[in-house]
Amino acid sequence: MDNGEILVSLDIGTSKIKVIIGEILGDSLNVIGVGTAKSLGMKKGAIVDIDETVHSIRTAVEQAERMVDIHIDQVIVGINGNHVQLQPCHGVVAVSSDDKEISEEDIHRVLDAAQVMSIPPEREIVDVIPKQFIVDGLDEIRDPRGMIGVRLEMEGTIITCSKTMLHNILKCVEKAGLSIMDICLQPLATGEVALSQDEKNLGVALLDIGGGSTTVSVFENDGLVATSVIPLGGYNITKDLSIGLRTSSEEAEDIKLDHGHAFFNDANEEETFEVNIIGSNQRQVYNQLDLTEIIEARLEEILVYSAREIQKMGYDEIPGGLVLTGGTMSMPGAADLAQDIYQSNVRIAIPDYIGVREPQFTAGIGILKFAYKNAKIQGKEFSDAVTEQREQVHQVDMEKPKPKPKRTKKPTNKQNVKEKKEPKLANFFKYFFD
Repeated sequence: MDNGEILVSLDIGTSKIKVIIGEILGDSLNVIGVGTAKSLGMKKGAIVDIDETVHSIRTAVEQAERMVDIHIDQVIVGINGNHVQLQPCHGVVAVSSDDKEISEEDIHRVLDAAQVMSIPPEREIVDVIPKQFIVDGLDEIRDPRGMIGVRLEMEGTIITCSKTMLHNILKCVEKAGLSIMDICLQPLATGEVALSQDEKNLGVALLDIGGGSTTVSVFENDGLVATSVIPLGGYNITKDLSIGLRTSSEEAEDIKLDHGHAFFNDANEEETFEVNIIGSNQRQVYNQLDLTEIIEARLEEILVYSAREIQKMGYDEIPGGLVLTGGTMSMPGAADLAQDIYQSNVRIAIPDYIGVREPQFTAGIGILKFAYKNAKIQGKEFSDAVTEQREQVHQVDMEKPKPKPKRTKKPTNKQNVKEKKEPKLANFFKYFFD
């Protein structure tokens, strides 16, 4: 993988679709393009309308393309949900070369050996996450390439998910005119940005509170040990506001974003706003205390349910405390409310990159960082995710043909000069959609 490589992440959320274009320089990431669109075909973290989801993906991708004047060909897709399962795995191979130096081929062989296990026919292996390599009994090796040894072992985690759920997501991406570069488990990706190495070693709970669902993940000994999804999120707060203020869902969402506060003790009684009453021409005045009373009750419920989920996973104590992220956590007072409920170390994680300094972008940034890091460990090759489009865009402006989605156009001869090597994963999934 060369320096200056451009990767694109696709975060399909319940309330928003987020596309982030990142340039990898060495081990640092620069965000060069961002696209967001309202997610129309999702409910509680699951796809309920393929065509609406495809339209939303196209809108977000086009917005990101316009920002940097390039054409997106491939994306790294984040997956999430209760259908995801984690299983420990172990692979052992003999080093194949005559000089006993561990090569890229040995890494691939030990990863393949770790996947030889009984998987139910309705499930699909998404990825293998190496935790450590062992060379002739010497453990805790991060990258064994170039080392001398006879026996190579790998201990890690296999991620499996429901074939049906996975293929619905991938079908949406394919129908939007994109090919899949890689698939990434969202809690792992979010943890890459939101958590420090010490937190992951000590033991920490990560809550990603989005629009339609909350992802609860527990990390321990530098690895993800459990993850679960609760079908509660920011949309439930909006729905309660709509009922409590007797207004439309759209206006309730705007009021939540403009005037919302999550902690009653810090809310400002003097901050007032008018609300259109549904079914009449009347407008009623409320203050922030009225709003906070509703918001605090629902957000408290989400946080309490999350705590119960952590206990169900078998963790009564979390030494590293709790880290909160996701779009709902951008609301003022959210951290204070969480601190008041949990009586533990609580902080909100926000990605520190220009243009995406909001909790809603944590997963998208994490997908880029985690996929790049994991690809280096596994020796995956990423082909170019984008293509320069300046000349094509100019040509379209001159001719003004009927509007068509840019991604469905066949590549020009100029684009074919450099032959692209498609990832094995993309070829694998093409089988299902041909």
